Formats: sequence, C-alpha cells, structure tokens
Amino acid sequence: MKVLKQSVKRRRATTNPIERVNQKDDDTFVKEHLCPSTPAWTKWINPKTQDKFTLSLTQAGKLSAEDLDACFKLVEGTSRGDYEASTFGWKPSKKLAEMKSPELRYIMVKDIAGSVRGFTSLMPTYEEGEPVVYCYEIHLKPELRGTGLSKTLMGFLESVAANTPPIGKVMLTCFLSNERALAFYQKSGFEKDEISPEPRKLRFGKEFVPDYVIMSKVVSSR
Repeated sequence: MKVLKQSVKRRRATTNPIERVNQKDDDTFVKEHLCPSTPAWTKWINPKTQDKFTLSLTQAGKLSAEDLDACFKLVEGTSRGDYEASTFGWKPSKKLAEMKSPELRYIMVKDIAGSVRGFTSLMPTYEEGEPVVYCYEIHLKPELRGTGLSKTLMGFLESVAANTPPIGKVMLTCFLSNERALAFYQKSGFEKDEISPEPRKLRFGKEFVPDYVIMSKVVSSR
C-alpha cells in the first residue's frame, strides 16, 4: 500500500539516478541492485514442512495475467478488511491499476506447481524528494507466515536499497489496524518516518487522526 501525503519537504537531487535504475531490465536489476549472496536465492525451503518454493523477480509489465490476478486476490484476501475500515476504502480498480505501475518490480513466491503463494512489490522512487526503496506490498498465504519468509523478502528490499546509491532507506505504509504487520516491521527495525502524518485539528472542532503510519528503515550503502 502506498498513499499520497503532505509533510516535510526535501530537496530532490538535480540528477535522477533512480530513473536510470528503473529503466534496467530484470536480469541487470538483480545483478546490480538485488545483489543476492548466492545464485541459489531463487530457491527457498519451508523450514516447517520442507516444501520447496521458487523465487523470481519481474517487472509489473511482464507479469502474466494469471500471476497478476493471483497477487491481487492475495492482497484482497489479506488486506481488504483493513482498507474497508480505513478512510481509503476498498477500491479494486484503483488497487489493480496501482499494481500495474510499470516501475514496480515483484519478487514472486511459487510452489512446485507454479502457484503463487506470496509476493512483495517494490519500487526505487522519491518520497518528498528523498530517494528510497518503497515496499508497496508484502503478502503471504497463511501456511507461509511465521516461517521466516517475510524476513527474507524484506532482506531483498534492504539489499536493493543498500546497492542503489543514493538510496539510504526502505519505506512502507502500514494500517494501524494491522497489528501483526506493525509488530513485524518494528521487530525488523522499521520506525515511524518523519513524513508520516500526525493528528491535527480541523475546522469546527474536528480532528484528523491518521489510520496508517509511514515507516522506514535506514540501510548502509555497500
């Protein structure tokens, strides 16, 4: 999930290295920015069941219609309730359009039958003028939660940030109602970012209280 917001303004770099990164093909992106420690990064074994899975990175525009639909249904199954309870509401067409953003890249998790069991989507971008790797989504089927896979996927995003100067952090948005996700992000080292909206007084005694938080984690360049 990613939202528009107004807060602290930062000056944007005069050049745009992020755009150059986003123009690279998937193989080059993996080699120069994901920088996996081993060629075996595409294989993952569930430590609880020993079931085997494959991982792969692909641009949104190269996802098959079947895989995109599977990812959308996973988002709907895990997060629709949070959207419906929020000020954003659940808007399927808007969410699907966001998921098709050409600069998004997906790290897909599939079982041996080729069925999508989880994914994360990311984009090197600017937030308030600051270069970041934005985590748009991270979703797993129930049987893969608590297996360490979420940590592995977030580790890939951190690797992209560390290997993509001038990026210095990973950023994401989380609904405050999603306590499980909040706990995971906090345990992973994410903190509330300075651009996250704060409660504020409105006209006629009303008050705006955000139902989401923008979090970030600083990473060191490699």
